[in-house]
Amino acid sequence: MAGGLTKYRHLSRDSAARKALLRGLVSSLVMHEHIHTTYAKAKEAQRLAEKLITYAKRNNDETKRKAQAILFEPHELLPKVFGELRTRYASRPGGYTRVLRTEPRNKYDQAPSAVLEFVDGPRDMRFMMTAKAVALGQRDGLPMNSITQKNIDKVTRYRENGKDVFEDMVEKFKDLNARGAEEKSCKGESS
Repeated sequence: MAGGLTKYRHLSRDSAARKALLRGLVSSLVMHEHIHTTYAKAKEAQRLAEKLITYAKRNNDETKRKAQAILFEPHELLPKVFGELRTRYASRPGGYTRVLRTEPRNKYDQAPSAVLEFVDGPRDMRFMMTAKAVALGQRDGLPMNSITQKNIDKVTRYRENGKDVFEDMVEKFKDLNARGAEEKSCKGESS
């Protein structure tokens, strides 16, 4: 495309409404570290969230002003961005967020839905899904396949005490599976 214009999704909004929507999504992402929205909105908000974390990693007055312009509630959220999130992603070269496709939330319009989340956060969905897969495999006595091993390496690489936290999560899922099996057997006996 001539002129070097940046391509982006318009999201059926004019420029001001689009920017306000994306600022709101990124502010919610910083606040909750996990949001559910449409796939197109998630991909556009991901670009802005990645830029926000890059500003936080630079940590100077200019980047603080730019980050303040992105967030809707900067006085509440800037300390989290320039504190907790900056230290979490200090050693990570990029890829601070993840978009995971999900089932459509509204059965009437069937819009493609997605979850936008910070990686290595407390609500990291891939981390939990990998831990659950390992727990189920260990319960059934199955060997770990190469894809699961690759996912374990991905989710623990930049996480502080990643292997230990992952093993704790696997144990939690094993306990949940054991409790679920006990409850099923108790219900079967009482029937």
